[in-house]
Amino acid sequence: MTSPIALITGARGGIGRALCTQLHALGWRVAAVGRDAAQLQDVPAEARIAADTTTPEGAAAAIAACKQTFDAPPTVLAHCVGSTLIAPLHRTSAEAYRDVMRINLDSAVFMLGAWVEALRGSSTPGAAVFASSVVARIGVANHEAIAAAKGGVEALARSAAATYAPLGLRINVVAPGMTETPMTAGMLKVPAMREGAGKQYPLGGVQSADSVAAVMAWLLSDAASRITGQVIPVDGGFTSVRPLVK
Repeated sequence: MTSPIALITGARGGIGRALCTQLHALGWRVAAVGRDAAQLQDVPAEARIAADTTTPEGAAAAIAACKQTFDAPPTVLAHCVGSTLIAPLHRTSAEAYRDVMRINLDSAVFMLGAWVEALRGSSTPGAAVFASSVVARIGVANHEAIAAAKGGVEALARSAAATYAPLGLRINVVAPGMTETPMTAGMLKVPAMREGAGKQYPLGGVQSADSVAAVMAWLLSDAASRITGQVIPVDGGFTSVRPLVK
């Protein structure tokens, strides 16, 4: 049986890199996408593609490069591109807001559109997974812009899951809590901030990128063949239960 072709965007980041590693170890054919292919050289993948997926042209180019490498479009898409902004709305400039929306929501729209277009004319089933955040699931102070962007990603996935289910395309989302990645490294290097962040989670501590990637890998696999249109929190219970404070 031919192994799946997986296109993973944001492959240089913590979760994207972890997912590349996990799928590659399973024998899947992996195309890693980032803005600079030179920075993907140590990412386990058969193809390393430079593309800016925050534009429709860049998203289409990523799909085209993947098709050229494997002589087929990717049946699996994991969109791990993202950024964050911790600031109250009254201190968020229009430029900063637009940048958050461009990186998080625009890229998801364009990447999903390009992937669907590549598979729409075939009878091949496929699976896609996107990255949201706990801040789109529950109100967290000073996260208005990123919450709006990630909330849009979740709504996009639900609607698209309904539209493309008849084509055999499954579309889901994971919503991670605080995760150890290059994006959070600056915050978590302060011991007091790491301890404080960990105490917010009923299961305690800060989770690894591997733990988030494992859920994404499952959603992309045949084991989740009946799962679509769902947002799966990977957050140590943050959005559903309260920690026992001692």
